[in-house]
Amino acid sequence: MALTREQMAQRVSQELKDGFYVNLGIGIPTLVANYIPHDIHVMLQSENGLLGMGAFPTEDAIDADLINAGKQTVTAVDGASFFSSAESFAMIRGGHVDLTVLGAFEIDVEGSIASWMIPGKLIKGMGGAMDLVAGADNIIVTMMHADKKGNSKLLPKCELPLTGFGCIKRVLTDLALMEIKDGAFHLVERAPGVSVDEIKQKTAGQLIVPEHVPEMRL
Repeated sequence: MALTREQMAQRVSQELKDGFYVNLGIGIPTLVANYIPHDIHVMLQSENGLLGMGAFPTEDAIDADLINAGKQTVTAVDGASFFSSAESFAMIRGGHVDLTVLGAFEIDVEGSIASWMIPGKLIKGMGGAMDLVAGADNIIVTMMHADKKGNSKLLPKCELPLTGFGCIKRVLTDLALMEIKDGAFHLVERAPGVSVDEIKQKTAGQLIVPEHVPEMRL
């Protein structure tokens, strides 16, 4: 069975390490804030000027003035800092973010990402994604493996306008976790109950499958 959005965020949270500064993109990545392991301390950074973002607020704790880059209301942890977006982007461009989690419309075997524009559709815009893919070495993309019509989003070459070229090394979908290297997707883990054959069927780009593919632990 394919992972839910919450389960995808839960799996991504396993990539967090104690002391990390982490930027969460719009969409599924924002849910990662709800699954940070209790035995580690990380600081979540938002490009609109917040370092120390907490989980989403309960209804009685909503502060309309406290938002993330996607204009969702959030909370702030003890020790959080607020600053201008210029200073926030200086952190990103200076390589001071340890892990970036982004959403995407398409990913290809070269590690290129398309995440900001679909011709003919109204999209919020580039946001900070172009700076994040240029300024961060450790990026994981989380996205649906295929669109609603069953067409693969993991391609030989991205068809939509690019956000960045050759910058993505790992992608987690609702079906699998993969590394991107040597011009191919390398299958690392599969979602519980998902077969290798289904992953093959829904991956348009070259897919390398090892002899044993473990199920994810959530």
